[in-house]
Amino acid sequence: MSIFDRLSAYQPYALAALRIITALLFIEHGTMKLFGFPASQMSGSLPPLMLFAALLELVGGILILVGLLTRPVAFLLAGEMAVAYFMAHAPSSFFPVVNQGDAAILFCFVFLYLVFAGPGAFAVDTRKTV
Repeated sequence: MSIFDRLSAYQPYALAALRIITALLFIEHGTMKLFGFPASQMSGSLPPLMLFAALLELVGGILILVGLLTRPVAFLLAGEMAVAYFMAHAPSSFFPVVNQGDAAILFCFVFLYLVFAGPGAFAVDTRKTV
């Protein structure tokens, strides 16, 4: 048995770690917009589109964190990040490192991966009923 075969046994746990860490990072974007935590440059009330994005980031992030409705929520969040990239980042430059859109692209593709891979271990979606 090769080392790669042995590592494959841990795939559901690695997927869960990816899901959980991604969700925690994503939730921060929602809390920053909604509550100013962690501290942000934003002040005052949010425009409706930004408020909607913040709610998706907070609620969607929490659902991804616990692994509830992972696939449909991940699909929705991948779409949100694609829209965010093309609306907020791409117009300023073609290059993601210049337009500061790296995170939006990574979130988009991690969420897209979760649509196909599912939540992995430690998820409400995969909990077995007794």
